[in-house]
Amino acid sequence: MSETVAVTGAAGFIGRWVVAELLDRGHTVYGLDDFSNGSERNIEEFRDDDAFQVYEGDVRSKEDVDRLFEHDVDVCLHLAAEIDVQESLEDPESHFDSNVVGTQHVLEACRRNDTRLGLIGTCMVYDMVDSEEGIDEDHPTKPASPYAGSKLAAEDLAEGYYHGYDLPVTILRPFNTYGPYQKTGMAGGVVSIFTDRDIRGEPLKIFGDGTQTRDLLYVTDCARFIVDATFSDETVGEVLNAGTGTDVSINELAELIATGDTEITHVEHHHPQSEVQKLLCDPTKAGEILDWEPEVTLEEGIARLRTWLQDSEESGS
Repeated sequence: MSETVAVTGAAGFIGRWVVAELLDRGHTVYGLDDFSNGSERNIEEFRDDDAFQVYEGDVRSKEDVDRLFEHDVDVCLHLAAEIDVQESLEDPESHFDSNVVGTQHVLEACRRNDTRLGLIGTCMVYDMVDSEEGIDEDHPTKPASPYAGSKLAAEDLAEGYYHGYDLPVTILRPFNTYGPYQKTGMAGGVVSIFTDRDIRGEPLKIFGDGTQTRDLLYVTDCARFIVDATFSDETVGEVLNAGTGTDVSINELAELIATGDTEITHVEHHHPQSEVQKLLCDPTKAGEILDWEPEVTLEEGIARLRTWLQDSEESGS
């Protein structure tokens, strides 16, 4: 059944893939983005689609959020957020405003319009000290930055609306997501940064000793998870992780990506206190409830990303 869906952060890296997934499934999509982190390029291919419309606006503005909900929205996917750990340490207020106040505006709009909500959180809310095993949804939380704290506060607010107003809310915590349209500068993910540097023949710089591990989820698998989980009646009131259940060390990742004469170097970590040594997801719950599992292997995902980056470079986009 075709639904009318609002997507905040629609022009962001994951947001544009969620929009693509929704349009592929025949839904009508209204997006909101302030284009501070997202970009016009990310949603360019949807511009001529009659089922998609995007507004430039900010979730920190109640008026901008309310305008999005004038379309009799059935489902909202809330991805808009400030997402930089280091920036949150330097400017905690901006993360609070976007991630907590912005989420409050979205929750109020959902409550008034009886709209189902998928709140996209982060694995960074978990206590990373004791994560030798895969992290499941019952793992203790311990936000280690204002970014993580603001995201956890947003989740708590959403849970309050679920229990207090019976608002259908699902909280989603994807692990490290990578793929086309992710930034390749310092604000990007390690897979995108390494692949871009390899294409350019630049050294792959590993912070620290490279033994730290990540659970790397390809972005189309992430988008499919977000849509499946939000639309499922079985997930209402639940928290769900998304990851592959396999982690890879940064050293191994660099070896996997490096081609030809590309040099791999180790450099001193500029923020060692914020480094997470091991990130491994336990995605069992999503598999049991949604029958969801990742389809794209790390090798295949890197190959797709490499092709996309090369094509983008050739076209000058």
